[in-house]
Amino acid sequence: MAEIQKDPERVKIVEKIAEYEKKGWWSKDVEEDPPTIPLEPDQVDYLNSGLIHKIVSKFAMRQAVNFVANLLKNKQMIIEDVKGIENFTKLANQGAILTCNHFNAFDNFCIHWVLRPYLKKEHRELHIIIREGNYTNFPGFFGFIMRHCYTLPLSANFSTMKKFVSSLKVLLARGEKILIYPEQGMWWNYRKPRPTVAGAYRFAVDNNVPVIPMFICIQDSELIGTDGFPIQKYTLNIMPAIYPDPKKTKKENYEDMKDKNYEACKKCYEDFYGIPLTYTTETEVNE
Repeated sequence: MAEIQKDPERVKIVEKIAEYEKKGWWSKDVEEDPPTIPLEPDQVDYLNSGLIHKIVSKFAMRQAVNFVANLLKNKQMIIEDVKGIENFTKLANQGAILTCNHFNAFDNFCIHWVLRPYLKKEHRELHIIIREGNYTNFPGFFGFIMRHCYTLPLSANFSTMKKFVSSLKVLLARGEKILIYPEQGMWWNYRKPRPTVAGAYRFAVDNNVPVIPMFICIQDSELIGTDGFPIQKYTLNIMPAIYPDPKKTKKENYEDMKDKNYEACKKCYEDFYGIPLTYTTETEVNE
């Protein structure tokens, strides 16, 4: 049997990730994202309050669930294990920010699949904060999912961001769970936790809700994908919630929660892989 050749574009991405780690460019994207088209306030219904929005969202979620079911059935995504689900369920009906490492376009599908049964008991959906261009300019089926599966796009438009912030406050106050990737850019199949930006923790502190750190560990399966690389087996780790400290200032809490989130992911990485976390860069990881 002829050996499957590795996709040259994926090989370039892996090389680029190695370069970015060496330079400490932790939040920079290594892949070309769709160009950003500015999002106007009247183009997004963050609270999904309109009847048409509600109907389309229900349809989109059914499509997304069926898509993920097929991924799992065909072993294009493999969820090997889930650890710490009690750290999520103990916050039932409470607003919270969920953080997770971002290493694959499908990693949010894993989170959705695992958490959906518990959210359904609360009659809720998982909300995901996404980049502006993914909402305004992503084509085809995935663009439809990006726009209608309870996504919360960021925006360069000041008025839209005001609407985003006020909507976030409403969602968290009514007990919704909101997923954000605090590393920002997606690094394909990168196993290490990356230092994060402060946005997720600002949202948590400003709305007085906890952060639930999550970290997905991956391992090669025996299956080879169409890109010539092994399909990964996912272990979703859900760690204890991190709460704002009322004795600290907002700025102190931003940094403290950011550091605690990173340390939780670092410990998870080291425990799972059985090796100390090291980087090739000389840049301090918590700068």
